[in-house]
Amino acid sequence: MYLPETYAIALLFMISSMFCWGSWANTMKLCPGYRFQLFYWDYIIGLFVGIFVLGLTLGSAGSTGKTFLADVASATRYSILMAALGGAVFNVANLLLVAAIEIAGLAVAFPVGIGVALIVGALSNYVIAPKGNPILLFGGIALVMVAIVCDALAYRSREGARQGSNKRGVVLSLVCGLLMGSFYPLVSKAMGAPNAPGPYATALFFVIGTALCAIPVNYFFMRRPIDGGTPVAMSGFTAAPAKWHVAGILGGVIWVVGTSLNFVASTVNFVGPAISYSIGQGATMVSALWGVFVWREFASPSARVRNLLIAMFACFVAGLAAIALAPLY
Repeated sequence: MYLPETYAIALLFMISSMFCWGSWANTMKLCPGYRFQLFYWDYIIGLFVGIFVLGLTLGSAGSTGKTFLADVASATRYSILMAALGGAVFNVANLLLVAAIEIAGLAVAFPVGIGVALIVGALSNYVIAPKGNPILLFGGIALVMVAIVCDALAYRSREGARQGSNKRGVVLSLVCGLLMGSFYPLVSKAMGAPNAPGPYATALFFVIGTALCAIPVNYFFMRRPIDGGTPVAMSGFTAAPAKWHVAGILGGVIWVVGTSLNFVASTVNFVGPAISYSIGQGATMVSALWGVFVWREFASPSARVRNLLIAMFACFVAGLAAIALAPLY
């Protein structure tokens, strides 16, 4: 398998994961009228497509460790269980995230949900593997917290009278963040155990756990939608245009490529999971950029909203820079 040998390459992997994590949800915007519960089945297919393509290329290249398929075959039960459990936790969090995106939009659901996930995940991962300068790491996390507050205030100003939607979108994003920050420590345990599989094989077991959990949980959300809509019938999946299925699969591919690269970077001994996860969760800023400048979710903002958005981006950039420098000092 291929593993980075320098911090520059590891940082490139982490930045790539940040852009993948912050961009995959744009594929939902390409499917207007496609309920997120149906979109999610295509997304799951995309996860498998992406991890097998990456595993059979980067995961089977280089001279470090085993090839992807050999690594999968020799994985221990403990590592498989931890990675699959991490996938199950992620699945519930991600379903809440896509519901929040439908209700509140990219510019809100990502900064609030993934921002909270960054804080929870970075703290828990640092406890498991304390690597990097703690002042820079936690100082960066504090700046991200300020950015989350700015985004939440901007959202509240934008919504105005739509307080019911406001509350539902924010609550779903917060719950999503708490769960999203909890899956990575399980993956870290899977890769840190004796005779553990490499990051590419771990990503496959993670995807399997995600898919197994999605079958009952997503079906439940189809019957009892949490976005306030009507129940969803499976007939809508088969009746959807082919381009919507392609978009959903592409969304899964983009996300799992970013995840796998993040797992790979976290195994570099001078990086560690806390820093890798924290930089990857700069996806918050990427998704907010998509939401603000491409999808126009804050069209014609007031001066107050504009200033809050500027403060949000500034704090995110400063916070991520501090986190990125943590391994070097």
